[in-house]
Parts: sequence; C-alpha cells; structure tokens
Amino acid sequence: MRLYGITGWKNSGKTTLMERLVDDITARGYSVSTIKHAHHSFDVDHPGKDSFRHRMAGARQVLLASRNRWALMHELRGEPEPALDELLHRLSPVDLVLIEGYKRDRHPKIEAHRNATGQPLIAPDDDTIRAVASDSTPKDLAVPVLDLNDTRAIAAFILREVGLHKEEGGAS
Repeated sequence: MRLYGITGWKNSGKTTLMERLVDDITARGYSVSTIKHAHHSFDVDHPGKDSFRHRMAGARQVLLASRNRWALMHELRGEPEPALDELLHRLSPVDLVLIEGYKRDRHPKIEAHRNATGQPLIAPDDDTIRAVASDSTPKDLAVPVLDLNDTRAIAAFILREVGLHKEEGGAS
C-alpha cells in the first residue's frame, strides 16, 4: 500500500493540509484513506448514545452501521497502542494512505511548518522527511521547501514520490 505522512509540531497546519490534500488528490481520481495519530484520549462517540453505552458497559468492539456508513470502535482496555503497521492492515485497499502524525515512524513524510509557532524544524534531524511545506523559506535544508498554501504542488510532489503522478493528474 502506498503511504505518505504529514508531520509537524502542534499548530503547524497538519490537519488543514491533510484536509486540502485529500480533497485535491481525490479530485484527481485517486482513492485516499487517512490515519491520524492522537496523543491523548479521544472519543468519537457521545454520552447517552447506544454505542457509547455499549462501550461503557465493557464491549471490546462496537460496530455502528447505517445505510450511509459504518464505523468500528475498538477499546484497548489496557492493551498497548497498536503500531502503525498493524493499523494499516485494517484498512481497505486504496491508491494512497495519508498519515497525520506518527513522526517517529519510518514512512516518507512532508513536514508542515509555520514560522509563527516558534518551533524548530524536524527535517534536519529526520531522514524520512522528504520536503518541508512552510509559510516561510527556511534556509540550508537538504530537502525541497514547498509553499504550505500551494496544495496542488504539495499533492503533485506526494503523487510523484509514490509513483502515482501523471502530467495532468488522474487515476491510472
């Protein structure tokens, strides 16, 4: 499965970039799935809903289904967090999986960087970062610097990197 990551510090624009990339790449005719890493507890369910009540009662997995979508929630209940590779095997096949976060994993990535965060670049010390998408022009980098707001150019860079790029886009 082809995969590519977007990484960066908090408030660097990762989620906004991911959203724009999914929109751009799917508009070119490719199928895309995403994985987002959260460093904290999160909930996709709401108190009082039946599925929430099932989970709170102790269910290990709750599958919610309708004619529009289905979702599977899996409670770890003290088990270790699954590795990215294990999660990737749970996805249905697509042309490209975009991964937000997982900055320590070894897949290729673009670093989202906003100068206003005051955070240092990750790229100089991480050989998995193949480019930096920034709102400024960092100096002395061994990787290309792309305009953080030029979604089309960033998408084209990723598609070339994973071998999906055609001159004017479109699925193969």
